[in-house]
Amino acid sequence: MDTREKIIVSAGEQFMKYGIRSVTMDDIARLAGVSKKTVYQEFADKNQLVLFVFKQELENDQCRIDELPANSEEVIDHLIKLSNYLRKRFSEMNPFILNEIQRYYPECWQLFEEFKTKHIHAEIKEILEKGVDAGYFRPEINIEIITAMRIEQMTSLFDPVKFPPSVYDMGQLHMEVFEHFIFGLFTEKGKNTYLKKKTNQQ
Repeated sequence: MDTREKIIVSAGEQFMKYGIRSVTMDDIARLAGVSKKTVYQEFADKNQLVLFVFKQELENDQCRIDELPANSEEVIDHLIKLSNYLRKRFSEMNPFILNEIQRYYPECWQLFEEFKTKHIHAEIKEILEKGVDAGYFRPEINIEIITAMRIEQMTSLFDPVKFPPSVYDMGQLHMEVFEHFIFGLFTEKGKNTYLKKKTNQQ
């Protein structure tokens, strides 16, 4: 791992654990095992470093999602693996990160909006279409509306006013909302298959 990559990884670990604004360049340099001067030789300022870290995190998420089962008959396996990934991901993430990104880092927020539009929207829509074709989801659902609703639902969970981190465990919160969402879509076949596979994988 070269110096630049080491700084990005170290910064990402700090941001995920403590949030962005509470982490200093000194903290990042210390964790990366380099001098603060070296950090500034690689990145003009903290804003640029945050942008690089955020880009990499989004790319990592996309890679993990792309690894999930993709065939129509594997829709339930896809959902279970996705739910497990989301639970782990959000449990490890500082709950204020997305709020900080929206308020203080507009370039990162724009990346997130583009990621939602290009990748998350397409991912949700595709899994809904495959689920309907396989008989796991109700055929009468409006896929475009449900897709848009799910995206906004996921984003709203990061609002610390609506869901204070002192009250809610983020991993559990996302799982509860996720299962509430999919159980509203399931046919009897889909519900039974999901519960059976989920039990077998626990």
